[in-house]
Amino acid sequence: MPRNDSRLTGRETSRNKLKPVLNPAQRQEAAFLVGVEFRTSRRGAGKTASVSLTAGAQAARDHATSTAASLPADSPDFSSEESLDELRALATSAGARIAGEFMQRRDRPDPATLIGKGKLEEIAGAAASVSADVILFDHDLSPSQQRNIERVVNTRVIDRTQLILDIFAKHARTREGQMQVELAQLEYLLPRLAGRGVEMSQLGGGIGTRGPGETQLETDRRKIYRRIRHVKQQIENVRRIRAQQRQRRESVPVATVALVGYTNAGKSTLFNAITRADVLASPRMFATLDPTIRAAELPSKRKVLLSDTVGFIRHLPHTLVSAFRATLEEVQRAALILQVSDASSPISAEQDTQVESVLKELEADKKPRLHVMNKIDLLPAKQREALRDDEQSVHVSAAKGIGLGALLDRIDTLLEEDRPSRVRLRIPQQEGKTLALLQARARIYSRQYRDGLVELEAEAPDSLLRKMREWVVE
Repeated sequence: MPRNDSRLTGRETSRNKLKPVLNPAQRQEAAFLVGVEFRTSRRGAGKTASVSLTAGAQAARDHATSTAASLPADSPDFSSEESLDELRALATSAGARIAGEFMQRRDRPDPATLIGKGKLEEIAGAAASVSADVILFDHDLSPSQQRNIERVVNTRVIDRTQLILDIFAKHARTREGQMQVELAQLEYLLPRLAGRGVEMSQLGGGIGTRGPGETQLETDRRKIYRRIRHVKQQIENVRRIRAQQRQRRESVPVATVALVGYTNAGKSTLFNAITRADVLASPRMFATLDPTIRAAELPSKRKVLLSDTVGFIRHLPHTLVSAFRATLEEVQRAALILQVSDASSPISAEQDTQVESVLKELEADKKPRLHVMNKIDLLPAKQREALRDDEQSVHVSAAKGIGLGALLDRIDTLLEEDRPSRVRLRIPQQEGKTLALLQARARIYSRQYRDGLVELEAEAPDSLLRKMREWVVE
C-alpha cells in the first residue's frame, strides 16, 4: 500500500520543497474524484454522542464536526454538483486526467473516514476498475482521516487543500512565489507527520547507533520548523523590499488600482487589455501567482498603477492567505479595488461571496471598490443588451475590448489622488518642453496663439499644474 514516508533528510527537505503531489510524468495521472455533501444543520453540527474517545479519535471528530459546521457559512449556495465541477477544474489545472467520479451525501461526517468505511470500499472498487492513480476529495481531511482512507482504498489520497497547494507549486515562477508556496506546503505538512511503526522508534537502536534520544518524528518536526523559520525570514525580507518600493511609489502622486476576483474570472486578460502588457492569461485555474504591476493612462491623462493578483477560491487554504500576505499587501494599500466577476458564470453571486470573505480576512473590505462584470461576450445577445452600468458596477468583455472606455472613465471619476482641474494658461511659445509636457499629460480644450504666447484651456492633474503655477491665469 503506497503511503507517505515521514523520514526526511535535511537535503531532501530543501530539495523537494516544491515537489508536486501529482507527478508531472510522461503520462497524465488518472484521478478519481470524490464529492462530499453533508446535510447536518449548523445548529446540530456541534452535538456529539457522549462516548468515551481516545485523544486521537476525539481530535478527528472535532476536526470533522468543525469543518461540517463551517460549510453553510462559507459556501451557502454552492451545490454539490457545482462544487464537484470546481474540483474537476482544479484537477485538470494540476495536470490530471479525470478517470471517474463519485458523490457521497450523508447527514454528518464520519470522524474516522469522513464518508464511512462501507462507501470507501465502494470507492476503492470503482477507482481500481478505472486504474486510478490518485483519489481527490472535495473536502479537507484531517491527518488521521487521510491515513485511514488510504488503508481502505489502497491508493494515494489527496484532499482539496493539498490539491490547491500543488497547483500553486506548479505555477510559481518567481523566487518570491516559490517561497510563499513552500511556506504553505510546510505548514500543511507539519501536522501530518505521524509515526507509523518503526518510524516512531528512537534513533539509536544498538551499540554504535544510539542517537540523541528523540524519535524520528521529533527530528522531522525539528527540521521542518527550522526550514519554516528560514522561509519566513526570506519572505520578511521580500516584504521589507516591497515596502521600500511602495514608499518610493507613494512619494509620487500615482494611485494603485488592484484587480481581485475569483480564479479564472478574467483578471489577467483585463489587466493586459488596459495596460497592453503580456501577462499569461489562461483558462486554467490559478494561472497568475506572481504579482504584476504596470502603468496605465486614464482619460484625464493621469497615470495609475494597475496590480494583477492571485485569484481567490472557495475554502482558500488559510496557510495560503497567510503565506501570500506579502503579495496581497498590494490589495490592502490600493486606492481602488476592481472586483472582477465572470458574468457568464451561473454561480457568479456565490463566487463574489467567497471573494468578499477573503477581502474581509485581508481587512480590505472597506476599500473603495468597483464591480467589473467581465465576459459579457459569452452571454446571449438579448441578455447582453439588457445590461446597464450603475454607480457600483460596469459590464465589460476584456477579451473583445467591450466597455473598456466606460470602465476607465469610471476609474477616473472614483480616484481622488492627483485629481485634475480645469484651468486657463498663458505659456510663452519658447517654452517648448512645457508645452510638450502639457500636450502629453493634459486634456487640451482650446488653443490660441497671441503675441508670442500660447493661450490654452486645459484639464490637468494637480501635480502637473504645480509645475506650471506661474503661467496659470486666475
